[in-house]
Amino acid sequence: MPEAMIASSEQSLNPERERRQKLELNKLQKRLRREVGQAIADFSMIEAGDKVMCCLSGGKDSYAMLDILLNLQKSAPVSFELIAVNLDQKQPGFPEEVLPEYLESMGIEYHIIKKDTYSIVKEKVPEGKTTCGLCSRLRRGILYNFAEEHGVTKIALGHHRDDLLETLFLNMFYGGKLKSMPPVLHSDDGRNTVIRPLAFSREKDIARYAALREFPIIPCNLCGSQENLQRQVIKDMFQSWDKQHPGRLETMFRAMCNVEPSHLADTNLYDFREGRRLGGKRQAVQTAEPEEASSFGRLDVLNI
Repeated sequence: MPEAMIASSEQSLNPERERRQKLELNKLQKRLRREVGQAIADFSMIEAGDKVMCCLSGGKDSYAMLDILLNLQKSAPVSFELIAVNLDQKQPGFPEEVLPEYLESMGIEYHIIKKDTYSIVKEKVPEGKTTCGLCSRLRRGILYNFAEEHGVTKIALGHHRDDLLETLFLNMFYGGKLKSMPPVLHSDDGRNTVIRPLAFSREKDIARYAALREFPIIPCNLCGSQENLQRQVIKDMFQSWDKQHPGRLETMFRAMCNVEPSHLADTNLYDFREGRRLGGKRQAVQTAEPEEASSFGRLDVLNI
């Protein structure tokens, strides 16, 4: 086929491809809006007058969360404020201009916090060991302190349904506990309330939505490759199940939302002698402060 005809054929296909992608984007946006709206309603995540801080990492999940919340804000039955916050942890090669440029284009109030947690993590964690645990604890502590100082009433994190399920299995397999990340978490001291608006949303939907929206993704590998993580083992298992047994992950998540304490074996949740439910344990937040991190102030760490 002559090159001119090939070029003409490709051009004629572009409008059709664009039309299909636009339809797919609209469908995904409606689905995510519905799921986020349902999560907000079911768990009373956002109330009138709330100041919601969207924590942005530069990954697909936090971009999608902010995008959907901004969309919902326009038609929400209650008025609430949104701000975006990113923590620049001074990893070598971090493209610090990407998020400010994106957020400027969105016209949303944003803050970039600059703290060199990278050096602390590299000093404290032995070479070859996973850095994610300490890194995330430092990051959350700084963000939570910022939230209190700026009158934030809700801290929004981009964890989705798959994250909740993975954490459930991680705790069962490696921690000996039946727990996950709750859609809403109130700290014991009353300082912070964490919400997860994407709690009902599938990772594969978010990934496709982020690709179609062309978010400027910043990869989370700037501190070195973190191969063979326990979470990746669980993630791979879930992906295999999703292909071989469609619907299994949905059923598993429904089970998380439909717990019967009398049919488990936790005496802190159920009094088997009297046959009645108990209040259970409640330890939502720990306080931690690494030796070299005193300049960051008090660190509130999610116990997950």
